[in-house]
Amino acid sequence: MHDFTVVEFPKLGWSFNVPSILADFTIPGINLHLTIHWYGVIIAFGFLLAVLLGGRMAYKWKMSLDKMVDVLIFGTFGGIIGARLFYVIFEWEQYKDHLLDIFKIWEGGMAIYGGIIGGLLAAWVVCHFNKLNFRNLLDIGAISLLLAQGIGRWGNFMNREAFGAETTLPWRMQLTTVTGQLVEVHPTFLYESLWNLAGLLLIIFVVSKARRFDGENTWFYFLWYGIGR
Repeated sequence: MHDFTVVEFPKLGWSFNVPSILADFTIPGINLHLTIHWYGVIIAFGFLLAVLLGGRMAYKWKMSLDKMVDVLIFGTFGGIIGARLFYVIFEWEQYKDHLLDIFKIWEGGMAIYGGIIGGLLAAWVVCHFNKLNFRNLLDIGAISLLLAQGIGRWGNFMNREAFGAETTLPWRMQLTTVTGQLVEVHPTFLYESLWNLAGLLLIIFVVSKARRFDGENTWFYFLWYGIGR
């Protein structure tokens, strides 16, 4: 039987062992068990690079880095709260009799759309009080988001998820699903990763250089990402 952790590209001659868990251990003394997933590590890495790139762009655009840090901190908390609330609202039957479980975010249950909404609302409030141009902030965020999403999609590869329909194309990806079925499918995680990174290059070297109004990068992001989806 095909190894569950093996992902192959048979026509390309590539084979990868992709366990979803990086480390699994217990801290002695306090008996705390920790499981570190590749998905989380990759998402964190993408977030870190996005923050560094955003800081670099803010410096070039002569925006206050101190105020940008405020936006980052409050935007992150707003994003986490928004992502959790969005998930809980649509899974209310699961939580209505166990209200304390709402706060157990380490058990999973976050929605990306809620995270975006919560992060944007928090960022807008901070920009309003700190007198920062919110549309400029969105333009920097659009650049950073393309980088973060381009990297973050590789977390789906490590989880062996977010793949496409079955195909016979030469670059098809072969893996075993959670039901034990061996399938050959479109590597859609790779499609989106490459699409986002191509958009990142375009927005940095073309769109930003010819930027005519505040918010233009943001409009390009939604157009590019929407076409890709």
